[in-house]
This record gives sequence, structure tokens and C-alpha cells, in this order.
Amino acid sequence: MPKPAPASPPEAPKDCPLCPRLHGFIAANRLAHPDWFNGAVPSFGEASGRLLIVGLAPGLQGANRTGRPFTGDYAGDLLYSTLDKFGLSTGTFKARPDDGLKLKDAMITNAVRCVPPENKPTGAEILTCRPFLISRIGAMPKLKVLLALGRIAHDSTVRALGGKPSANVFGHARRHVLEGPNGPLILHDSYHCSRYNTNTGRLTEEMFHNVFAGMRKDLDG
Repeated sequence: MPKPAPASPPEAPKDCPLCPRLHGFIAANRLAHPDWFNGAVPSFGEASGRLLIVGLAPGLQGANRTGRPFTGDYAGDLLYSTLDKFGLSTGTFKARPDDGLKLKDAMITNAVRCVPPENKPTGAEILTCRPFLISRIGAMPKLKVLLALGRIAHDSTVRALGGKPSANVFGHARRHVLEGPNGPLILHDSYHCSRYNTNTGRLTEEMFHNVFAGMRKDLDG
């Protein structure tokens, strides 16, 4: 019988070649901005944490530039201030990877690790990158709660856990219970904390904080 394919590591190599379109896009940005990170952005935080936050993909001038998830664009301002409010970080967020900020009991990752053109990964790219998400989840032995920022992150997380999005439909402030590699996991949903969503009122700070309050209860319960 053929040997099973080896599991993916929790993190993609910086110059990951698996998605040709994304690999080419990063190569072009590397020429235009050689001082940027320009690579598959690694997860940030504690692998021993009980909370995993899953975003969509690195932003071009955010994480792709700085090399840390949600660092360098507006989405990070709201996310990291909320993490601080709910006791999930230490230090002061200054939108750069050397600001000394650390997460407490939490980790942040993305469904797609490389920046996509126009912030829109294809279905094939999401599927290709999912093994890294599966391994990231599996490498967090104390994981209890997940937060999906947006529908794409939600759907990829549900599928990474062997579930079906049709049975676990995305919705802001919804809560789902799925089976994880080490027992049941609670998945919370939120609209993505992007500038577009906050500027249009689709997501307010109060709405975002309410989601975190629900997660805090699950973590503490």
C-alpha cells in the first residue's frame, strides 16, 4: 500500500511555491519593495494558547509588509486594541513587528498565508493552503476556542475541522461547536475587522467587543 502523504507543518515556508499566482505576485512585490517581508506570513502568538484567531490572508501593505498578522493596516488597530481590552495581550501595539507586543493564551493565523492580489484568494488557493491551517490547529494542544474573521476564514476553518459550512453557516456573533483533533472546539464568527466594514457600519467596535465577550466567557467557563 502507498504511504500516506506527510502532514504539512503548521507554518508555510516563507517562499512557499504552492500557489503560482500568489508566488508570482509576491515576487513582483519583492522587486518593487525589497525592504518588505514579502512572503508567507507566519502565525503570531502562543502555540500553547487556548484561542486561535483565523483571518483571511495578509494585507499587501499590512502583514505582507511587516511579516506579522494584522500589523500595519487598520484591521490590526481594532483587533489588537480588542485583544488588549480582554486581557489577551501584553505590551503596547505600535503597528510594527518589533514593538514588543505579545499575545497571552492566543494565536493569530490566516486561512491563506500569502498575500493575494486585491485581497481575493481563489478557491484553489484557499484549498491548497488549508493543510497548514489543519496542522496549526492540531499543533495547539490546549485549543478551546476559535474566532473566524469573515466568511472565507469561517468556511476554511469549518472544513479544516472536517465539518460542512452548510451545517455551520457563517453569521456575525454566531457560535458553533465542532469536533477538533483533541476534543470539542467552539467556533465564534465575526465580520472581518477591515476598514471597509467599519467605515460602512457593517461592523462597529461594540459589535466586535461583544463577540470577544462571548469568547471570554467560553475561555473562562
